[in-house]
Amino acid sequence: MDGGDEVESVNESDVGLISCSWEDSSELKNSRNTMLHNLLGKITGQQQDGESNIGKINGTVVLMKKNVLDFNDFNASVLDRVHELVGQRVSLQLISAVHGDPEKKNRAVQCLSVLKNDECAAKQSAVWAALREGRGTEGLTDITVHCGYSGQLFNQYDQRNWSGDINSKFTPIEVHRAAGGNTSMFKEAPRSFSVSQIPYSTVRLSRSEFTYRFNLTAGQKFIRLYFYLVSYPDFDRSKALFSVKASGFTLLDFNASVNADADGVETLYREFCINIEEEEQSLNITFTPSRSKASPDAYAFINGIEIVSMPPNLYYTAPEDLDIEIIGTENPIRVENNTAMETVYRINIGGRGLFFNKDTGMYRNWEGYLYEQTFLDNASFWFSAQPVNASLHLNFHLNFAKAPNYSAPEQVYKTGRSMGPDPTINQRHNLTWGFPVPPKFYYLVRLHFCELQPEIREIGDRVFLIYIANQTAETRADIIQWSGGNGIPTYRDYVVFMPPGTGNEEKVFLYVTLQANPQHWKTKSLDAILNGLEIFKLNETNGNLARPDPDPPHPHPQEVIPSSKNLSKSRTHFIAVVAGAVSAALVVFSVLGLLLVFRHRRKYVKGYVHSSRRAANSTKSRGGSTLPSDLCHYFSLKEIKAATENFNDTFIIGVGGFGNVYKGCIDGGATPVAIKRLKPESSQGANEFKTEIELPSQLRHRHLVSLIGYCTDKNEMALVYDYMSRGTLADNLYHSDNPPLAWGQRLQICIGAARGLHYLHSGAKGTIIHRDVKSTNILLDEKWVAKVSDFGLSKMGMTTASKTHISTMVKGSFGYLDPEYYRRQQLTEKSDVYSFGVVLWEVLCARPALMHKVEPREMNLAEWARFCHGEGTLDQIIDCNLKGKIEAECLNRFVEIAMSCIHDKGVERPSMNEVVRGLEFALQLHQKSIASNGDGGVSTEQGCASNESIQWCSGWGESSDSMTKTS
Repeated sequence: MDGGDEVESVNESDVGLISCSWEDSSELKNSRNTMLHNLLGKITGQQQDGESNIGKINGTVVLMKKNVLDFNDFNASVLDRVHELVGQRVSLQLISAVHGDPEKKNRAVQCLSVLKNDECAAKQSAVWAALREGRGTEGLTDITVHCGYSGQLFNQYDQRNWSGDINSKFTPIEVHRAAGGNTSMFKEAPRSFSVSQIPYSTVRLSRSEFTYRFNLTAGQKFIRLYFYLVSYPDFDRSKALFSVKASGFTLLDFNASVNADADGVETLYREFCINIEEEEQSLNITFTPSRSKASPDAYAFINGIEIVSMPPNLYYTAPEDLDIEIIGTENPIRVENNTAMETVYRINIGGRGLFFNKDTGMYRNWEGYLYEQTFLDNASFWFSAQPVNASLHLNFHLNFAKAPNYSAPEQVYKTGRSMGPDPTINQRHNLTWGFPVPPKFYYLVRLHFCELQPEIREIGDRVFLIYIANQTAETRADIIQWSGGNGIPTYRDYVVFMPPGTGNEEKVFLYVTLQANPQHWKTKSLDAILNGLEIFKLNETNGNLARPDPDPPHPHPQEVIPSSKNLSKSRTHFIAVVAGAVSAALVVFSVLGLLLVFRHRRKYVKGYVHSSRRAANSTKSRGGSTLPSDLCHYFSLKEIKAATENFNDTFIIGVGGFGNVYKGCIDGGATPVAIKRLKPESSQGANEFKTEIELPSQLRHRHLVSLIGYCTDKNEMALVYDYMSRGTLADNLYHSDNPPLAWGQRLQICIGAARGLHYLHSGAKGTIIHRDVKSTNILLDEKWVAKVSDFGLSKMGMTTASKTHISTMVKGSFGYLDPEYYRRQQLTEKSDVYSFGVVLWEVLCARPALMHKVEPREMNLAEWARFCHGEGTLDQIIDCNLKGKIEAECLNRFVEIAMSCIHDKGVERPSMNEVVRGLEFALQLHQKSIASNGDGGVSTEQGCASNESIQWCSGWGESSDSMTKTS
């Protein structure tokens, strides 16, 4: 702190460090209040040389909530002077529930700015809400209900007590109790190490309607609902069909398990915004099972309910605010209090994820860059889209003179994503995100901005265009003009209607595009920037917010290709160079992560999928096996040779038991593909070739390879897949000179592969056992999204409960082979779990599953890992590039999962679903560790520190052996 000797009337001893300390003694608070009186008095007496003195004041001034100064003690000139100082970037931060003159209260509100102390952020924002509502904090709503639980549980993550609904004021009202009908019941949920105890450890469920009634103060509220999608005793998860209504709005009307499976998650979380009128003073949330002749056992359930106050008009249109123009029309709209909204997306663009305890007191969850970048189109991802992090500059301060400081956390405005520093590239490409949303609804799109670059200070320095849903939203977006200066956060609201697509799609893409100003001579910076984004679905006129249930995956879904007629000609077409795994049309949309399949790829695959079929219903392959011709596109040998320049060796990108893999180009050279050519002497015969066609062509999942077509022409057999530019997981662990994968990247890859295997084991096509899971069969696309490949050895699992395994000859790869399967020749999905466990150890240790030039006990990775784990010497085998880079709790959880997967007995191994949840929890621990350490960007982990370690790391590189054994 710089008090300085030049300022005698206001110095360091006057200011002190009056920080946020809610637990201080009353004597200390009174002492600080006295200091505040003196300080503010001195400030107002320094009118003549105030400008020079302002720069010398660098204290943190906080008025405490308890024993607070009464603002009536200050006259209007004092408050005006404080506001003036705040405007000149003096760090005055005031927290108070002011009960004085309304005019003085409003001036005090203007002086309030974000605290640096995270522990105070929640209290600060709550006081903000109280101030704006003109009342004390005792009127704020913060209700947390742990459904099906008795008593209270303290949640260490949000620092709140969650109250049970058994024999409490939250016990639901049951319509049929008096009539002796079915009543609701409470049960414990199945335990899972991947699901948090609060609020998912217990559940309230019923086959009859039940209602929660909450007594609330008037105002706008968040309603958050938590669902854990598992089968409970006597309640099968597939029968969870019900609606949820509140205040006359239908919030949900869905099949819970279908939605969870479509998103690839085990828990569902939904957030809504509803206003409580003065005359109501209460809120009923009603759960109604959708029972019918077709679904007589339908039931409703809920694990957790949260109700939190929001500041007035945070998302609703204030009386003094202008109307919002509906994009593409001249019609204005106001988001009035009689509107309900559902949060669809909330993202900290370009920055790390911010959990609810990092929000401004409203417990909102902000997704981070790992989630956000999956919505970027390919051109944005590769040619622009640079993260911006102003928090790296320690002296960077935000001035909340335009937007309220509770609009978004400081970190949202201190990070962002820009097009990049190259103006030439920026003139050729746009910065575009595509967000899947249900059609036939209006959406409120809020874009958060803050100009971070020091050189951008004047109006006109950075001007760009904004398109929303392929329609012009802004022709002259100028953040300085909107906010009033550099480092001043602001936001803009837009409303857009999303029409249905060309078919019966459950979701269409809402595109948000930033374009550099084509009139480059009119602006200083040919760039665009976005800091944060929120998208809300508005209710229909009948009060409905419910989205339709997604359909189960089917082979050839119709596609959504939005119009681009309103975009400039320089608008980039979406290019799908997705490597080997993303299907041409995704039906299963993941909220936690969705890779966009872009326009050019859609047109190509759609043209082949829906092109006229050949006259024959089947094609004879080599060896006489009949291949259905309607599964995917049939390529002639001429087309295959053209794509590979007659199988030119220079295009070979891989070699396996099947044969050579070539990089080729189809669609006039516009679409890169991978072509697997069966060599004549290959041990993989026609039946496995047929399996390679039939399974991938019928499966549609983000984490499984996408088969484009095949060739059986003139004794040639070939398969055509999307090209995977990042190669195999093994390539990136120990066959590459590229920088080592960061731990966060490795976790994301493991989660993706695990999701793909879980889909095989439990998807709509029945249980499919891969039988050859290994790191060389996990491919990575250009965005590092993992895809499971190579289905030649796959087997359909048992379809009846009476049979638990398949008796079959042993096939697989040494080092990954389930020892129980090898001994008994009985194949189950737990054999895949074992193999995937070996992959997890590869990821942690960065070495192959089998090595020959090492000590005998180190040859088999699974056995070596098991030995080291038992001896407590795991640190000896962890990849040296990761040592010191993994938080202990995260490492322990990962090792726990990996060890459980390679258990000698299959019944002791987890399901792939449990593996997915465990890895997701490990990723949460990793992200939490990053957030705690203040790391706001992508990890750039360094290599080994010593020469000995470098030799140890570079020693890996031997391949696992493929094998086929007949008993």
